[in-house]
Amino acid sequence: MSTVQISAADVNKLRQQTGAGMMDCKKALIEANGDFEAAVDYLRKKGAKVAASRQDRDSNEGVVIAKATADGKRGVVVELNCETDFVAKNADFVALANKFTDLAIDQNPASLEELLSLEIDGQKVSDLIIESTGKIGEKIGISKFETVSGEKVVPYIHGNYRLGVLVALNQAVAGADEAGKDVAMQIAAMNPVALDKEDVDSTTIERETEIAKEQIRAEGKPEAMIEKIAAGKLNKFYKDSTLLNQEFVKDSSKDVRKFLNDTASGLTVTSFKRVQLGA
Repeated sequence: MSTVQISAADVNKLRQQTGAGMMDCKKALIEANGDFEAAVDYLRKKGAKVAASRQDRDSNEGVVIAKATADGKRGVVVELNCETDFVAKNADFVALANKFTDLAIDQNPASLEELLSLEIDGQKVSDLIIESTGKIGEKIGISKFETVSGEKVVPYIHGNYRLGVLVALNQAVAGADEAGKDVAMQIAAMNPVALDKEDVDSTTIERETEIAKEQIRAEGKPEAMIEKIAAGKLNKFYKDSTLLNQEFVKDSSKDVRKFLNDTASGLTVTSFKRVQLGA
């Protein structure tokens, strides 16, 4: 055991430098014989062990951050998870999520794996997550990373960082920011499965068609009418579940497609992403 005297000032200095707990900092300095760099390494190693020991814990809390580049041409959504709502509401945790999102905005990674391999102040994001796990004492991690590009990308965060939306528009015209936010709020509330009818995957179409047919049969309709009625129900599904065909929540007299075109001729959504915490 080291005979080096560890002062309260030394412990506090290490705590300020690393964010780790007082007792952890004191133990680290004792183990490192008073060497600050070695103590930092000790705490990082401790963090790695904590991360490994918490892999079986659920981390369904956290925050979702959505941001766009300064020119409005690209946007990203990052979901950073933790175990408890208490940590999710902590300003330092939210700041960490924003730091990862800002890095993605700046470096434009193509995937979550690429984001995790990027560096902040010489430290990989994946290593920073492990270190932060040690400081926080909860399993944390980035579970989702999405990006969109367009002539005008509008980000939106709903419900105290619990849901993030990106909307890409085909025109950067007057009123695009406000219209994009309205559409993002629509996406947050109505959770469309696709942009338009032709964007719905075949598996979903087959499932909805089969459900419709079973409902029609259960109503006792003649077999000869089933296909026609099922087609009508499928069209209703498109209206309810595809963004551009949905009834606009702020004005039920028009759908989202008409709302956008009324804002500016030809204005439409080219893509969108919706990330909900824990979903």
